Amino acid sequence: MVGNNVSHSNRKTKRRFNPNLFNKKFYLPEEDRWVTLTVSAAGLRTINKNGLSAALKNAQEKGLIKTI
Repeated sequence: MVGNNVSHSNRKTKRRFNPNLFNKKFYLPEEDRWVTLTVSAAGLRTINKNGLSAALKNAQEKGLIKTI
């Protein structure tokens, strides 16, 4: 997403709004292995709320990821 930085004098310069991404390792107990995912801050909250397996299954159903 793009937008403008607006100064006190109301000058506008272009800027980008980048997603808040993290490289995070998660333990997947069903497969007894560690998985490294690039997730957003909102994705981390979803994983904390629903659990890793449910979040991966939901993301696969929505087409956000190809394989688990």
